[in-house]
Parts: sequence; structure tokens; C-alpha cells
Amino acid sequence: MDEADEYKVELTASFLERLDAIEVFLTEAGASQAYDHLLHELRDTVIRNLRRFPRIGRRYLANPPQSAEALAQLAVLPRGAPESLREYLHGDYLILYACAEVNSTVYLLSIRHHRQLSFDFSRLWPRG
Repeated sequence: MDEADEYKVELTASFLERLDAIEVFLTEAGASQAYDHLLHELRDTVIRNLRRFPRIGRRYLANPPQSAEALAQLAVLPRGAPESLREYLHGDYLILYACAEVNSTVYLLSIRHHRQLSFDFSRLWPRG
């Protein structure tokens, strides 16, 4: 695969908000070096992998959520959106992303520590 075949990777506003929250949490915990390490891993490993292998993550709906709230949020997403959702586990973090074949773009939607329960879909896709 050459560079022309690689996907673009875009960070959404919701992903950047989650990164900010992670930075605050780690800084307050006296672990700002862990945040620097996370950024380094995102740039040098995660984004690089997703550019070359956009479907590397597990399909989100392969293990669908069980809560009524999460199911309701999935139900209001645009047609086809839930099928494009994928999860990428990297270290202690679970990254939610969408793989758009039509424009060869991976959209990083959210990032959570692996112990957090779910993603906030209502903030990821505004109702239109």
C-alpha cells in the first residue's frame, strides 16, 4: 500500500474534548507524563495504523450495547452510521471511530479509558 492508498484521519471536536478531559484528569493526578505518552502513541501508532488499515478496529455493533439509553442513541443516528462505527483498543484507551469508505477518511469520534461504560452518541452526531 502506498501513500496514495492511505486513508485520511480526522479528529472530531468530540474527540478533542475527550482528550482535554483526559489531560485535566491526568494532570490533577500528577501524571502529566502519561498524557504526553498518550499523545505520542496516538500520533505514532494509532493514527499511523488507521491510515494504513482503517478497518483494524473491531466493529462496534459486533458486541452491541445492552442499555436502553445506548440503544436509543444508536437508533437516532443517520442511516448507515452505526455500521461504520469501529473500536480500537490501545493500551488503557478505547477509541471510537467511523470509517467512511466514500471519502477514504477515518473520523476519530471519542476516546475513553477502557473502564468507562459507553460513548455519548448524542454529542457525536447532531440531529439533523
